[in-house]
Amino acid sequence: MPSDPQRYPLRPAQGVPAAPESSPSTVSSASPRSPPQTGMANAEEPIRGLTGCVQTTLSVARDGGPMPPAKQMTPGGGAVLSATSPVTASRARPGHTPRPWVADICAALAGLGFGATLALVITGETRGALAAPGGWLIAGGRLAGFAGAYLMLVMVVLIARLPWLERAVGQVRLVRWHRRMGPWPIGLIAAHVVLITLGYAQLSKVGALHQLWVFLTSYPDVLAASVGFGLFVLAGVTSVRIARRHLKYETWWIVHLYMYLALALAFAHQIVTGGSFVGHPLTRAIWIAAWISTAGMVIAFRVIQPIGRNLRHRLRVATVREEAPGVFSIICSGRHLDRLAVSGGQFFQWRFLTKGLWWHAHPYSLSALPHPPYIRVTVKALGDQSAAVAHLKPGTRVAIEGPYGAFTHHARTSDRVVLIGAGVGITPLRALLEDLPAPIEVTVVVRASTPEDIVHRDEMAALVDQRGGRFHEVSGSRHKVRFDALTLGRLVPDLANCDVYVCGPDGFSKGVAAAALRLGVHRDQIHEEAFAF
Repeated sequence: MPSDPQRYPLRPAQGVPAAPESSPSTVSSASPRSPPQTGMANAEEPIRGLTGCVQTTLSVARDGGPMPPAKQMTPGGGAVLSATSPVTASRARPGHTPRPWVADICAALAGLGFGATLALVITGETRGALAAPGGWLIAGGRLAGFAGAYLMLVMVVLIARLPWLERAVGQVRLVRWHRRMGPWPIGLIAAHVVLITLGYAQLSKVGALHQLWVFLTSYPDVLAASVGFGLFVLAGVTSVRIARRHLKYETWWIVHLYMYLALALAFAHQIVTGGSFVGHPLTRAIWIAAWISTAGMVIAFRVIQPIGRNLRHRLRVATVREEAPGVFSIICSGRHLDRLAVSGGQFFQWRFLTKGLWWHAHPYSLSALPHPPYIRVTVKALGDQSAAVAHLKPGTRVAIEGPYGAFTHHARTSDRVVLIGAGVGITPLRALLEDLPAPIEVTVVVRASTPEDIVHRDEMAALVDQRGGRFHEVSGSRHKVRFDALTLGRLVPDLANCDVYVCGPDGFSKGVAAAALRLGVHRDQIHEEAFAF
């Protein structure tokens, strides 16, 4: 078990032996060969050999000289990995294997529940009610209200972090479904308000505005429900991509936290004043059960389970270290980390229990698999919290939720894998590379503005070295060194036969995915991890 958090050990891949102590693995420079034509202005391509792997560096020439060689990894050096001695650290539990059929069952249950909800409302209407003035408008308003409320519950379930659903689908895809579904409940609830108001106005033979005022001042819980609807709309507006770009993560998170209050207000309104429940105890019981079940899942998996996990592991900050300009690793120590089932590429919601940070959590991917008693995350200083983590003091308590995400080796469809990362997006690839089974053929491509910006460069090179894979660095201004289909095809000629994992800024990931598709990679073989909220 390692006793120094600065010496975060390098664990070989599953089935790959550690490098023997008598033949240390080092990074050395070789004489550069004449580079082939790349079409990149002012670029040069020195080839550096690694023991057991090939390292290619594409860079913009600086002062006419070659790229500086990578740091030599020595037991007492600045690198945090030791590739020269056998690994003695105990390993964490492997991550759970996803079960894709879970998503199909959940989708079927959601569809059946939606149909049952509509059926209960429709069968609750009578001929007399429909024949009355405004009857069809009122019935349509009730149907729209129930449909919108049910879809809102489905949206909550999608982000309730159910472990079996998370493993089968991944949080990135669940959040995408959540966002795509968002306009529907808002539109249906808006239609509910309009139709009910117009229907009752016809029934009472008054104007629509007068009827709306009567609802707000005379009907129990309608005013509270109106406040809840306003919160729904606010959450919807702040979820639009243009709005998200101008919001801090903390602001967006607080707005969405109010969704739970909005749901509570809507539920009270439906139970107290819902016409579909009058004389229909079965409908009322089923609807209450649906809401209680949803609330129970949220409380169980977003409150109780994280509390239990944190009481078990009791994480504290052990050290904070700068890995690259503006990029910091936070190494935490804890108990029973060998029982923490996690896969490389997954992330946790991190909450640092110190002044100004304790009240909100941020999603950060592990930058290495847990090495009990340590676990590491690497963060770039962007928002308020990520900038503040550089100043965390040793001993600070840390709370985590997770692990989440399907960006793991379980998603691959072949035995040939290409990992492509840019900026801090390299960090989950570092953990994923460590977790890949031994028989997998690996090519790693990292992109950065300068060689100094490549996060965990030596660690990635050492892990690739153990596998005999290929390691490529692409550095330089994106205006001078293009990372397109031509460049990607030259670096990985057989890309069409590989699974491609890409992680980085949104524009970078989309560009790599588009380039991979042009080079013949099937969509199912492209796996992305998004760093946007």
